[in-house]
Formats: sequence, structure tokens, C-alpha cells
Amino acid sequence: MANVVIVGAQWGDEGKGKVVDLYSEFADVVVRFGGGANAGHTLVVDGKKLITHLIPSGVLHGRGKRCVLGDGMVIDPATLLQELRALQAESLLCDERDLVIGDSAHVILPHHKEIDRLREERAGALGTTRRGIGPCYEAKMARRGVRMRDLLYPERLHERIARQVEDCAPLLRQLGGTVPDVDAVTQEYVEYGQALAPYIQDASRVLHEEMKRGQHVLFEGAQGALLDIDHGTYPFVTSSTTLAGGACASCGIGPTTISSVIGIAKAYTTRVGAGPFPTELTGEAAARLREAGAEYGATTGRPRRCGWLDVAALRLAVRWNGLSGLALTKLDVLSFLRRIKICVGYRLEPAPGGSGVADVRDELPLDPDELQRAVPVYEELDGWDVDLRDVRDVDDLPPGARRYVGRIEALLGIDCHLISIGPARAETIVIKNPFR
Repeated sequence: MANVVIVGAQWGDEGKGKVVDLYSEFADVVVRFGGGANAGHTLVVDGKKLITHLIPSGVLHGRGKRCVLGDGMVIDPATLLQELRALQAESLLCDERDLVIGDSAHVILPHHKEIDRLREERAGALGTTRRGIGPCYEAKMARRGVRMRDLLYPERLHERIARQVEDCAPLLRQLGGTVPDVDAVTQEYVEYGQALAPYIQDASRVLHEEMKRGQHVLFEGAQGALLDIDHGTYPFVTSSTTLAGGACASCGIGPTTISSVIGIAKAYTTRVGAGPFPTELTGEAAARLREAGAEYGATTGRPRRCGWLDVAALRLAVRWNGLSGLALTKLDVLSFLRRIKICVGYRLEPAPGGSGVADVRDELPLDPDELQRAVPVYEELDGWDVDLRDVRDVDDLPPGARRYVGRIEALLGIDCHLISIGPARAETIVIKNPFR
């Protein structure tokens, strides 16, 4: 039995969908443990592009692959039903046993999305996906949330929606929004509950029983380490934990059950929305990298900000998650570059009015004032002008690519377990499989 956690090691969008899809072949159960429909995992299978937002990427491996939505998630039932029906049209998740929705997961309601949208239209917005994720987690932490199990009990559901709407009404009016009709929302969500009732279960117990049977379990994170609510580049973060420890908290399992943790990182760095990005490129260089990597959000379609690989930031992900290995994606995108930079640390200039010499750090500083004064320290390597997409063994990579991968491993102190050199399943170099 192996229980493996897969997490993003940057600011999200690292290619988790493809990596989870590849590893799911060896898992019996695939679990999504955090976030909501603000994540989008793009998969290319047999030339067909599919995007999942809530249901784990492992669903594409067909019948018998059990998919679980953990209790730490926030779920928009309308989005979930739309996704479920689209997958069932592809003959996936047709057996009710193949999908488990944690009954303690919280429910995104219409006013959560309305509040999110209105906040994003104001100055100083964070750049969220406007899917209601943050406001739903706010309701959860205020202990006024609606849970998936509540959808099965109309009277209780009405009472809890009414309480939330009463609580949110002053804010909605202040932002210029509309206060929803409690009866109409309740009726809509009762219908969602009826449609989803066969899948709503005690996910923690299901996972415990699967592990007792010796089944392999893959835990799939959302977003990336630097967006973690506690440890990321706050306040430009998501509303939940994105770290490997969140798999245990979300799913109600003990940390001793986890066998290994794989972090996913692009061979360069991207970010969507506002927030610090010290290695960001601008102008033509950024545009070329964006087009070569098709860097547009799977959920929002927004162009991603692009820049050099930040190893100093990756060191944080290694430490926070206790990474066992790295899955490096999109190495092929760098093939057009003659010279490639890696950020290996930061030089902090003295504060204005201060004295002393610059301070050198080997990790990305997270204090906002320090981050403003941080200047990336780069190493520069020779690139390669070779198409990598037919390579299937690390020893067959061109010398420049091998040096680049080796330098990343040396700087981080962990090995690459997988290298993706194209979007398709087959365009992958598998060095070590955590399930074997």
C-alpha cells in the first residue's frame, strides 16, 4: 500500500492535472483535498483536451478508479453536477460507487460568488477567480457554513441559508449587490442535494476502509505552496491550505498514513493575478514564453505572468511539504532559449534610511517590506535548441537540458522523479514511480 500526496510547489498552474493523471494509473483511489472550482486541471488524452475543476484528474482512467472530494473542499453543486454529467457523457463515473463527496465539505452559495465578484471590481483587488471560494471559507470559519450533508435536509438547509443571508445582507448592500431570496436559493439547492445524494458520504471513513484493504491512494492538491493561506505570499494567496499536511486535515486521516510527497514545478515560473513575482519577465521575452507554454488559465482564461525559475521560492515548498521528490513540467517550453536563468537566492538592499550592507537570502523572503527590497540573484546556463518531445529517457536529453535538470536537483537537494516534455501522457520521462 502506498499513499502519495501530490502538491503544487509554485503559485499554482504547475501542470498538476497531467502528473496526477499519470500517477493515477497506479492508484486505486484519487482524492482532491482542498480548494474548490478555482482550480482547473487541463489534460490531453488521445488528442482530446479535457478540463476538470472539482473532480480529481484521475477520473480519466475509467471504471473502478474511485474519486473522492475531501471535507476540506468548498463545493459549488451546480459546477459539480455540470462536470459530473459531462464526464458521464464520456462513460466515466457512471457507477455511483466511483464518486464520494465528503458530507462535511462546505457549499458555495450564490451570495458567496456575488460578494467575490463585487470585491474584485474594486480597487486593490486580489485577482481571484470570482468563484466564491474566499467568502465560502469565511462562512466556514465563522461557523455559519452550509455543508454538503445539509443539502439532504430541506428544513435545516433553509434555516442555515437564511442565517447566512441575514449575516451577509449588510455587506452585499454596502458593495452594491443584491440580497438573494432565501426560499428560491433553498429550493435550488434542495434539487442539487437530490441529484448528488447518492455520492454524499463520510469520506474519512471511506478512505480509512480503502487503506485497510491495502488500496493505493493518491491525494491531489490544488493551487500551489506559495498560495497557502498560512505560509504563502499573503495576502495574495488562496483561502485554504495548499500544503501536503492539508491532505490529512481535509480528509480526516493521520499523517503516519502518508508514504511520500511529490511536488510539481514548471521548469520556469508563472503566476495568475496580483501579487509579488520577483523573477517575472516583461515585454517580448514574457510574450514568447507565454505563447510557447500556452500560459492561459484553465479556469479563467487569463494570461499568466511568466518568469525565470525561482529555486529560492521552491526551497520553501520543499521545506513546508517535506517533499520526497520533484515532478518537473514543461521542460520542452525552454527549448527555444540560448541562455536560461535560475534564481538561486535574493539580495535584500538596506531599508530606506537604514544602514548596513545588503543581506543575502537563500529563500524567497515573505515579509512584504523585505520582498519589496529583494533583488533576485541569478545563475545563467546554456540552453538547448533541440525538440524534447520524443525523448523518453533522461540520459537522452541534450547536454544543456541535463545540466539544467541536474542543477535544479543540486540546488534543492531532492531528485526529479518525473520530467514532462509535452502535454500528452506519452510525452513524459518517468524516473521514479512513488507507487512502486
